[in-house]
Amino acid sequence: MRQEFNFTLPGLGKPKSSRPDRIAEAVTQELAMLLRQEAGDVRLQRVSFSRAQVSPDLKLAKIWFTVPEEANAAAALKALQHASGFFRSHLAKTLNLRRTPDLLFYHDRQSEEAERLERIFRELRSHDEQTSEEDSDERG
Repeated sequence: MRQEFNFTLPGLGKPKSSRPDRIAEAVTQELAMLLRQEAGDVRLQRVSFSRAQVSPDLKLAKIWFTVPEEANAAAALKALQHASGFFRSHLAKTLNLRRTPDLLFYHDRQSEEAERLERIFRELRSHDEQTSEEDSDERG
């Protein structure tokens, strides 16, 4: 008698589906292409999308965007929110989904935070170099 192996662990439910990840990638690519080709709003010309996350029920898509340091992130967020209906209708036409997810936009501050930390590390290194030069001058 052959016994079937159960691949789900007790208490963990169903294994995670890769479909939300695939849809998130498709949404990011479509929105990026749409911005390049049809961005009429000046506030959206320097926006790029860094990542997206779609809920398991495919009803909600969280999309993170970045803007250059000199650009206004708040204005870009407002423009993205204003254009979200246009974005959803475009996604509905191109992605052939049963239901198009609602779009929520967030400013991605990871690159800014990484830059800030890099600046701090550079300052610490230069400070350490200065103190080590001063110590060597005092000894020599």
